Amino acid sequence: MKFSILFVFGTLTLVGCSNTNPVRPEATSNPPSAALTTPAPTAAAAIHPSPDAGFGFNGDVSGFLTGRVFVSGGGTFDLASGFVRGSGGFSCLEPVRQGPLSVSINPDDPGPCLQGQGVRWDTAQLLPNTPNGFKCTGAGTETLKQATTDAALKRIVLQADFYRAGDGNDESFTAQIIVSATDIAPEIPGVQNFWVQGVGCGDAVVNFSR
Repeated sequence: MKFSILFVFGTLTLVGCSNTNPVRPEATSNPPSAALTTPAPTAAAAIHPSPDAGFGFNGDVSGFLTGRVFVSGGGTFDLASGFVRGSGGFSCLEPVRQGPLSVSINPDDPGPCLQGQGVRWDTAQLLPNTPNGFKCTGAGTETLKQATTDAALKRIVLQADFYRAGDGNDESFTAQIIVSATDIAPEIPGVQNFWVQGVGCGDAVVNFSR
């Protein structure tokens, strides 16, 4: 009988010692894994990821029936996340009578972009490509072309908002633009590396960085 009592007591002692925390049976003395101790990405990093490329440009475009527009500026972008930040200045050098810059989206400031109008632009959206293609002249005989945003090719397609003086933060127009380090319309004489929707193409000074 004494032997049995000692055996049971010894068994209970072993069971009790096998758990380092009887209140939390799942707890162990093993250190936490590295995966559990790695800090999660901050909210700021998720909202503002590191840009994949930067760009800068200045030049004017024309080619459609009417209008000539000067645009300058630059920014940064990351195609994988859709992050983009870009802005600059713009001015209508000749009245634009067709396309997005001929129709104001600001009910308080109607009408097309006329000569001498225009103050600035900023980015509404980074586009993976030109959704409906693009033309430099608008002529029916001109082949419809496509451009894609590609940091490696040093090319970006944007939806941009344009502002006239007096409109404050209310956009006057919105239109797509293409900025490229290389020719986007090789079939047209000269270099065409800049495009504004409904106005045309032009040869701009363009810089990209990675």
